[in-house]
Amino acid sequence: MPTASSGLSRRPARSRNSKLQPYLTKSRYLEGVQCRKRLWLGWHAADLARGPDETLQALFEAGREVGAAARLLFPGGTLVTEPPWAHAEAVTRTRDLMDDADVPAIFEGAFEWKGVRIRVDVLERLSGGAWGLLEVKASTRLKQVHVDDVSVQRFVLEGSGVSVSSVDLLHVDRDYARGDNGIDWPAFFQRTDLTAESAARLEQVPDVVEDLRRILGGEVMPDILPGRHCSDPYDCEFWDHCTRQMPDDWVFYLPGLTGDRLRALQEHGIECIPHVPEDFPLSATQARVCKVHRSGERYVSAGLASALGGLGPPAFYLDFETLGPAIPLYPGTRPYQAVPFQWSLHHVDSAGELTHREFLADGRGDPRRLFADGLIDALSGTAGPILVYSSFERTQLRALAELYPDLAEPIRALVDRLRDLAPVVRANLYDPAFQGSFSLKAVAPALAPCVTFDNLDRIAEGSAASSAMSRISRGSVDAAEEARLRTALLAYCQRDTLALVELHRVMIEAARR
Repeated sequence: MPTASSGLSRRPARSRNSKLQPYLTKSRYLEGVQCRKRLWLGWHAADLARGPDETLQALFEAGREVGAAARLLFPGGTLVTEPPWAHAEAVTRTRDLMDDADVPAIFEGAFEWKGVRIRVDVLERLSGGAWGLLEVKASTRLKQVHVDDVSVQRFVLEGSGVSVSSVDLLHVDRDYARGDNGIDWPAFFQRTDLTAESAARLEQVPDVVEDLRRILGGEVMPDILPGRHCSDPYDCEFWDHCTRQMPDDWVFYLPGLTGDRLRALQEHGIECIPHVPEDFPLSATQARVCKVHRSGERYVSAGLASALGGLGPPAFYLDFETLGPAIPLYPGTRPYQAVPFQWSLHHVDSAGELTHREFLADGRGDPRRLFADGLIDALSGTAGPILVYSSFERTQLRALAELYPDLAEPIRALVDRLRDLAPVVRANLYDPAFQGSFSLKAVAPALAPCVTFDNLDRIAEGSAASSAMSRISRGSVDAAEEARLRTALLAYCQRDTLALVELHRVMIEAARR
């Protein structure tokens, strides 16, 4: 069994960059701070990386949009347009702009020092020949990685002879609400001073750079086991490669297992859940999961039948989809605020007859009123529980009741009928096929093999659905692409509620045994 080690292993694939001299960029620096193995793979075996999915593409797009919007705060600023592969030309262009006193700010300025190449989001000209460094993020709050980000940039700038007198993070203000006349960009952004923090971190940067350059230029790959660091602060594109040989009952999948406890198990050579010692400190849920994986038998509590009491059928099964763009689309909405645009509603009557209704916004305006009206109409005159698989629908309905006082009474009546199946599953069921997850997409296919999310086209999870509707609402897709996305959205949301129907059916059968 592998153990947590800082040793080295041989190169897994031929380097596509083997003819180039390795160099660091700001992104590679941050990747290396997160994981030396990720840094090495990114240069020597980039073909092993997982390509960006719809969710990651949406994050990239949000970053580009926010970055472009930030430039509006610096009238007269000039963008360095040379691409990354024309780095020398970009450096020369940046120097020319710095020498031109009529240029108040430079966007994407290029610099290099000690083998580290950077592009600075905003370099603001200040008095006395000094400059301000501004890093633009679509984030709504300061994160530790942001300090590392600006610190390596400051290292390169000062090494290149630039006098840096201020360092700021320019990020999104979550409390900002879009007005009726569009976005007020100065109010949309919040400026956080990182001058002192970056100065303190700057002392560490040269040693980190030296270590990362050594790793990058090495012939062997750092031997680092996958763990919680693989998604902190960013998801690693080599996750699939690094975990390809991990067992289905890998200890990483123990729900709620902290990084410290995972490392403790790895240090003792424990790779599989059944091998976790019975005296190892675990929560009740974790202990139950271990017991199931040791026996290989599904756990069904004696209290499942009681927990399902009053949940039907007859019953309704409901799922919402929301969008939450970084730059709010509708008056009164805030950055990243969840705006419901789609629902799917299945119904099973007392005879077992299944029917379905759905709503999908046209994307041409704020969808919330039509969303709420449609759902109220679909459930008007009905009775019985409305089953969901999270507290999300309850939260969104309460927000709609507050937004539309004239609909508050019927919406609250719907809220009173909501019943969440997720805690029922967590407390009363576990199957080895869950692999430590209690998400609907893990639980439903494991208990009801007829349920699958693998054959959905284009959209198979909520963030992809959000991204698709954001693209439609912004008008960034043509008619044919919009039609394909709308078809995919309808199929995905309907699949979620159908999965809930099947999950409930199987739970009822399990309770009767």
